[in-house]
Amino acid sequence: MRFAILSGGTGWHVQDLIRAADKLGHIAEAVDFRTLAAGVEMTPAPLAGFDAAIVRTVPAGSLEQVIFRMDILHAAVARGLLILNPPRAVETCVDKYLTNIRLAATGLPTPPTHVAQQADDAFAAFDQLGRDVVIQPVFGAEGRGMQRISDRELAWRTFRVLEQTGQLIYQQKFIPHPGYDLRVLVIGGKVLAAMQRHAANDWRTNVAQGGTTQRVDLPAREAALAVHAAEAVGCPVAGVDLLSGPGGELFVIEVNAVPGWRALATTCGIDVAAAIVQFLEKGYQR
Repeated sequence: MRFAILSGGTGWHVQDLIRAADKLGHIAEAVDFRTLAAGVEMTPAPLAGFDAAIVRTVPAGSLEQVIFRMDILHAAVARGLLILNPPRAVETCVDKYLTNIRLAATGLPTPPTHVAQQADDAFAAFDQLGRDVVIQPVFGAEGRGMQRISDRELAWRTFRVLEQTGQLIYQQKFIPHPGYDLRVLVIGGKVLAAMQRHAANDWRTNVAQGGTTQRVDLPAREAALAVHAAEAVGCPVAGVDLLSGPGGELFVIEVNAVPGWRALATTCGIDVAAAIVQFLEKGYQR
């Protein structure tokens, strides 16, 4: 098979997928999203010449550019190309608010969340959320831009700045946790691996923010929750983040449709890239 690995460059994950595909007898090529062109009733057809595609990253761009890139994926799927993850799942998971909606609609536990465009609305919600919240970009990853706020004056100033700069104000009730969360990798409705991510002198557990990792054998309750979360957002391959609350309750805090696995592969001693290629070569059921 000939795979396109869609990204904005040729970073570690792209190279790892190329390595795994070659090892398994396939050809994988890095394709920069920013170079794509497509015709309608003329050449080139979207991603012509490939048997399947893996979405690794969707680089930043103008609204038109980003929409066009997703349109190309939808058009390729419509003509029968296998794409992992499907474009609808990518669109859902890149949007934290939409992800929250999908998870809550299926009865999955998520932290109470409020999204506003105006500071007054956000400030009222801040009180309702217990005056201890985490604000973060609606579109973001790896813990970047996250801030915990429990001071009303700081909350007001922050919300006002976000409003004035045309940003959404996304806040979640802060969930006290034992100093770690769980990253679970789900492939094809099964848990491939899981690890604990421990905070490094911070409440954030992201490895990109200095967190450390530890392999875990996931209990059935956590495994079922992770699989259900991946299904709720339509992700055959997903990185699901679970958080344990003070009473032992579990929360789904994120589902990533383009999960990184560098730390997970090292921590758990598995070839994640090979598992993804093997799943794709079987022609997963979309």
